[in-house]
Amino acid sequence: MHILNYIGGKMREPEGGGYLDNVDPATAAVTSRIPDSDARDVEEAVNAAEDAFPAWSSLSVQDRSRHLLQIADLIEERREELALAESDDTGKPVTLAETVDIPRAASNFRFYATAIEHFASESHAMGKAAFNYTLRAPIGIAGCISPWNLPLYLLTWKIAPALAAGNCVIGKPSELTPTTAFLLSGICMEAGLPAGVLNIVHGYGHRAGSAVADHPRIPVVSFTGGTETGRKIAAAAAPHFKRVSLELGGKNPNIVFADCPYEDALQTALQSSFSNQGEICLCGPRIFIERPLYETFRDDFVERTRQLTVGDPRSAGNRLGAVVSQGHMDKILSYIELARDEGGRILCGGHRVREKGRCRDGWFVAPTVIEGLPPDCRTNQEEIFGPVVSLLPFDTEEEVVTQANGTPYGLAAMLWTGNLGRAHRVADRLHAGIIWINCWMLRDLRTPFGGMKQSGVGREGGFEALRFFTEPKNVCIRM
Repeated sequence: MHILNYIGGKMREPEGGGYLDNVDPATAAVTSRIPDSDARDVEEAVNAAEDAFPAWSSLSVQDRSRHLLQIADLIEERREELALAESDDTGKPVTLAETVDIPRAASNFRFYATAIEHFASESHAMGKAAFNYTLRAPIGIAGCISPWNLPLYLLTWKIAPALAAGNCVIGKPSELTPTTAFLLSGICMEAGLPAGVLNIVHGYGHRAGSAVADHPRIPVVSFTGGTETGRKIAAAAAPHFKRVSLELGGKNPNIVFADCPYEDALQTALQSSFSNQGEICLCGPRIFIERPLYETFRDDFVERTRQLTVGDPRSAGNRLGAVVSQGHMDKILSYIELARDEGGRILCGGHRVREKGRCRDGWFVAPTVIEGLPPDCRTNQEEIFGPVVSLLPFDTEEEVVTQANGTPYGLAAMLWTGNLGRAHRVADRLHAGIIWINCWMLRDLRTPFGGMKQSGVGREGGFEALRFFTEPKNVCIRM
């Protein structure tokens, strides 16, 4: 496949003429070539967006809604094609992409296509003296930079509210997983989205992504990815006083009390540890287990982990596919070695999985469970972003809350208990933007999404996203 940029409603070669290899993680084979874009391509995209903005921002919300609904319909129609492309780019099982990633991408467009019709602003009466009302206008051009782990899912999570609010968008997908963004470009053309409303520029983060973050005529940037990259984007945006939303890393705690609904807690812990090869910012790599339950839970958890199948993502029976790149595989394996050096015991996994046939050169890692590590060691403090979890026993609420909060991150947390009072009490004390009680990844798109501390700045989701992508203006009228 020859992937192109999508600028001004047309497929475009990169200005510099350079291309990058796109590699299938399951086979280590080059599957396509993607543009090595730079600031010149971003400038062309900004020019196209500026040309499109007056007409797009002036459209009625009903007309913008119809465009987004048409895109949602086409994503659903092409679900199988998009799921296979997502699997080939990321290494995740095709069944996961088909049942989670692609339906959620369509839902993102559908949700914001309808939400914008119900988005309202405030009014404030000052007795008989005056009356205030607030207008909300699109800001202009939004830069939307998305990660490689949930490529279409998270790119559309940003694009949809920005477009619904009347902005034009410069999208920059990860260079590791470009294909579904390229296919989305074709869908937008088929749907009749006006030229320049959405532009997608491919390439490296330090070239194309930096150009988006630093561009003086892109006043708002939404980024999802690693904390270190988030720091660089914040630094680039600061001199321009850009509005910035950063959804960054996590080291989420999964807290299991002895009075938990055991089977649900055990099975969901398996999912929250290893879904998408552990390459989800909401996974729970630190599992805290109350001591009376510890040995039973540990033994059952390890037994079920050993039953997970790892291999060709096109095989329906495999629960885990390949991790996204050789570099990422090497990083994960290095953390497993670090855990050994820090005194951890590998209860299962801990190695690269070698497949046969078409996947013999793929980057697969066995799901890994570790115990015996202190809560403040590097393995329990730093984001690994792979199929690696650590088990930690605890005795009291006070102890587990302190340890759960004892990282630089604060994205999500899970809490398993049958005690309603404890559930409210502990949830109130956990430093996390999302807390699931007796569940995981149960998502209502109306709710605010984001983290505390080094897990990010701002919130996405629901009307929070529509507020982020609009500029409020108060109008005061003397009576």
